[in-house]
Amino acid sequence: MDYASRLLQQDRAKAEDVVQEAWIRLSARHGQGAEILNPLHYMYSIVRNLALDVLQRRTRETVADTALAPYDTIPLEQPSAEDVVFHRERLRVLAEAIAELPERTQVAFRMYRLEENTLQVIADHLGISVARTFQLVRDAGAHATRRLMGQSGVSNERK
Repeated sequence: MDYASRLLQQDRAKAEDVVQEAWIRLSARHGQGAEILNPLHYMYSIVRNLALDVLQRRTRETVADTALAPYDTIPLEQPSAEDVVFHRERLRVLAEAIAELPERTQVAFRMYRLEENTLQVIADHLGISVARTFQLVRDAGAHATRRLMGQSGVSNERK
């Protein structure tokens, strides 16, 4: 029984059915006068084959059920309307937060986060050190985070 259960992914009820069917087949074969040299091995073979049949049937049924599923049960790859509104609002707040920053900080942030330039490329473009460029990007990110956190109702006050 445990062998059949393991083969059937711990489905004890189906394992009982398989073992019972295997026993019936073994008994029928023995009742016909056939000599079975190793009945235990033969029984395990019957159980294994029946279990594989059950698993194959399950797979076919699952594929058929999926193919015939109503279209309204198939998940959409598009975000929900609520998600769109939420993210648009966050994007608006982020744009406003960046617009509040000095021009050079805006440029550094845009080049680093949106255009994915290295700090060295940004420093060369702005004519400042890499350390100062890092500070500008960090400060812009911190400002944007504070604004986004304030927008979502989470308090940033230190106690």
